[in-house]
Amino acid sequence: MAAHSNQRALGFAACALASSLWGCGFFFGKIALAEMSFAHMVLYRFLFAMIVLVPLLVTHRPGLNRREWGVLAAASFLGVPLQFLFQFYGLSLTTVSHAALMVGTMPVILAVGATLFAHERMDTTGWLALAASTTGAAMIALGGTHLAGAGQATLKGDLLIVFSLAIALFWILFNKQLMERHSPVVVTAYGILLGTLMLVVWVPVRYGMPPVEHVSHKAWLALAASGILCTATTTLLWNWGMTRVPASQAGVLLNMEPLIGSLLGVLVLGEHLGPTARVGGALILAAAITLTTRSKTKVREQLPVT
Repeated sequence: MAAHSNQRALGFAACALASSLWGCGFFFGKIALAEMSFAHMVLYRFLFAMIVLVPLLVTHRPGLNRREWGVLAAASFLGVPLQFLFQFYGLSLTTVSHAALMVGTMPVILAVGATLFAHERMDTTGWLALAASTTGAAMIALGGTHLAGAGQATLKGDLLIVFSLAIALFWILFNKQLMERHSPVVVTAYGILLGTLMLVVWVPVRYGMPPVEHVSHKAWLALAASGILCTATTTLLWNWGMTRVPASQAGVLLNMEPLIGSLLGVLVLGEHLGPTARVGGALILAAAITLTTRSKTKVREQLPVT
């Protein structure tokens, strides 16, 4: 029992650290977006992530069968090109603080998805907290302006962030399914490899070759940080943590991302959060604390497959 509790605590810690580092991703992304398109920024982000993951590809054989390769390819398509291109297009239309706070909808999306597809069951306290989190996210989105402008939040940008998170739900659940039989390192390294190859093929065709000249050292450092810290490291930590805690409760720890991201946006980039967004952010964080300290999640037993 004590060993199980320790593993669970380590799982929560890994997911919380991953979420905190993800919270820096919008900040670094906004720096790079000042000098290139969102698609080129995403491509560079994953190319830098592969610097960390290539050694793991050498030391870890995949061992996946044909069906599992199909699941991994689907997860990679959803979780890398589709999710990130929508997400950072949304970021290009809104502020870092708003984009980060919209991630507060992810625990709701993940809890619903885990209930429907992963046979998990939240208690009443959990669902009430998730409702509060949803309300907070809605307040943030509706508190944004509806006209795009430099340094302004827009409803379109905020909603694109939420849409990308709905896509991420299936990436998370597919990965969790694969990690029942394979190590988090294998699922992470080979999954990001497949997703990066998809970006390498699609982005130059659709958006042109990424810029190399006239990109500042500041932008290159931001891209490297977003790839190494906010992609490779975070995904390894998150996938490892997901093997030790229920998906619906792990998702709540994603609320560390809006906290870190919004603070960076306000304190470093000088962005402004209105009173509605501040109240919404408080609801999101209160829901996160409630879900991690008072809510219980059970995994429903599945009937054996015959």
